[in-house]
Amino acid sequence: MRTQRSGSHRLGLLLFLSSSAALLLAVSAAAQERKNYVVRLEPRDDAGSTDSVEEWHRSFLPEATTLDAAGDDGPRIIHSYTHVLSGFAARLTDAEAESLRSKEGCLRLYPEEFLPLATTHSPGFLGLHMGKDGFWSRSGFGRGVVIGLLDTGILPSHPSFGDAGLPPPPKKWKGACEFRSIAAAGCNNKVIGARAFGSAAVNNTAPPVDDAGHGTHTASTAAGNFVQNADVRGNAHGTASGMAPHAHLAIYKVCARSRCSIMDIIAGLDAAVKDGVDVLSFSISATDGAQFNYDLIAVATFKAMEHGIFVSAAAGNDGPVAGTIRNGAPWMLTVAAGTMDRAIRTTVRLGNGQEFDGESLFQPRNNTAGVRQLPLVFPGRNGDTDARGCSTLVEAEVRGKVVLCESRSISEHVEQGQMVAAYGGAGMILMNKPAEGYTTFADAHVLPASHVSYAAGSKIAAYAKSTPRPTATITFRGTVMGSSPAPSVAFFSSRGPNKASPGILKPDITGPGMNILAAWAPSEMHPEFADDVSLTFFMESGTSMSTPHLSGIAAIVKSLHPTWSPAAIKSAIMTSSSVADHAGVPIKDEQYRRASFYSMGAGYVNPSRAVDPGLVYDLGASEYIAYLCGLGLGDDGVKEITGRRIACAKLKAITEAELNYPSLVVKLLSKPITVRRTVTNVGKAQSVYTAAVDMPNKGVSVAVRPPMLRFTRVNEKQSFTVTVRWNGQPAVAGAEGNLKWVSNDHVVRSPIVIPPAKAVA
Repeated sequence: MRTQRSGSHRLGLLLFLSSSAALLLAVSAAAQERKNYVVRLEPRDDAGSTDSVEEWHRSFLPEATTLDAAGDDGPRIIHSYTHVLSGFAARLTDAEAESLRSKEGCLRLYPEEFLPLATTHSPGFLGLHMGKDGFWSRSGFGRGVVIGLLDTGILPSHPSFGDAGLPPPPKKWKGACEFRSIAAAGCNNKVIGARAFGSAAVNNTAPPVDDAGHGTHTASTAAGNFVQNADVRGNAHGTASGMAPHAHLAIYKVCARSRCSIMDIIAGLDAAVKDGVDVLSFSISATDGAQFNYDLIAVATFKAMEHGIFVSAAAGNDGPVAGTIRNGAPWMLTVAAGTMDRAIRTTVRLGNGQEFDGESLFQPRNNTAGVRQLPLVFPGRNGDTDARGCSTLVEAEVRGKVVLCESRSISEHVEQGQMVAAYGGAGMILMNKPAEGYTTFADAHVLPASHVSYAAGSKIAAYAKSTPRPTATITFRGTVMGSSPAPSVAFFSSRGPNKASPGILKPDITGPGMNILAAWAPSEMHPEFADDVSLTFFMESGTSMSTPHLSGIAAIVKSLHPTWSPAAIKSAIMTSSSVADHAGVPIKDEQYRRASFYSMGAGYVNPSRAVDPGLVYDLGASEYIAYLCGLGLGDDGVKEITGRRIACAKLKAITEAELNYPSLVVKLLSKPITVRRTVTNVGKAQSVYTAAVDMPNKGVSVAVRPPMLRFTRVNEKQSFTVTVRWNGQPAVAGAEGNLKWVSNDHVVRSPIVIPPAKAVA
């Protein structure tokens, strides 16, 4: 009998100091230990050339260290930032950091932190089809737009990054390519730039090359070129492409082996703005709920927005818990993850005849695991949770049997199967925990396996516990199209409210983020498949995957409307989205309940409608500044974000509800609330729109004035007010509805959210 418990083992080392002198020496050494910081400075108008900027930055270091340009732990100044914020990243001792904080012109020091990654069918599922008359072809496939990817790098030799049919880079492009050391591949008209930063560039002969697989996957999802006969081990066969297959890609490797330093991320953002990207794709989780002036990603992307750059960012993978949104600043598009109608189907058949569908990428062609019934075992009958999760197994109990395991974290699903296989298990049924509901993954298991919902798993567990000799068969159905309901919201997708600004609805939008087939690179994140050279595509899930979908769609909109602001593009995407699934019923969440706007944002993206939205809610820096003043950050806090000297007392500060956002959150108590919105006509010159309110909760009254908008020219702006009131006593549960502006050609929809009385603050 063998028993094993998985987990990390820590080696401790005790050092005994024999004298007080040795202790003082250790304390002194600790005081001199250098740590990494991002240093925010007051903007300087006369900074001049790059050399003078770096010289200015060095002037903030203590005098003794300015001559110490580099030491055993590398250069003192790691990055100098010029475009997304004023400041630099440096290695400082505690004493140096304290001294720098007191220097005139120093705004704030941010200790280094590491942010986690947010980790063929989706174009068709979103209505993007080939053919001369198809919308996709008429859109130009995003031609001429530059998408910047901040991620783990890219595998440039992958066929998804071929440049057939692409024009040269636009004349405005100023980026660089660091693939010169690679003989077989490098930059071309698809990948027009590639750079690596900080730890991502150390001791690497080809710095921007992907060492985690994540960056290659997200880059091809956003803008991979067409590749025929793509599949993952025979599954999901078809033509693979990104959302904007003729857009250019600029790669900024800011993560080393999936660890992403905030210092390197800001350096990548700074370079992307300087290089001239049009869209930024950011599949990295930011700080959870931090006030925006403490959130360097929010600060840097504000500057990107001011340069006209659209930012698509991952909502995070901390759902379904409320208030877990990441990247929640209103100048970013915050993207949630949803499912599609494709399943890599498996079926579990129990000895009593019950059948339950699941998913797995393990799909043997001869269906060897489905030949006969095998004994079924559910470890941990006596309450051993490790056994139920199959991290503790007894060989005699599982050998030759199908083992029912309760899901641990998403990243451990394959590991759980490996554990079952190591102890002689013949197959695995992986069942969800209650909060994970009906969301199932097509993981590349190492043995016959089926990932089933919590509802199915509960019935299988009940059968295993109540039957003297339970049996099960796992059969394999391959790729199944048209599975239902679709789309739905994935359980892991982070939910609102947005802690940093609860009055702004987040997430903004949902895109495909489940079992996404895209380009693959040998990966340290999946070492078990690193030797499979035939594996050129792979399936991954997460808001990391939904984010580049929206980046590519934004590139398509940008290519057709090059003068539109980031806010106008965001509005077009949000107000044209769908709240009904492909069966015409409301989109569901992971529990198959009606999805709330806090889980899916405005809805599920609809690209063909986004390029022709009719009306847009536009915004610029001045409106965001008024909103930031209204958040109560104070003049200094607003200055940290905007890089400008701001006197909020002299501005007309606005509340969150008054920001001209494409969605509306009203913190409604006993008194009615009236807010103003302004729309810009981007459709036909002669257009008439009529207001229609859909508010299922009859206890809420919504009045729109005027109820009709008449436009006589393109780009004409008109304003209206929305008054929301309770008809009776306020409902503790809150309410949701929609405001629609309807014309002969368009429906421009904005969510209306009245938060629950005890919503997350």
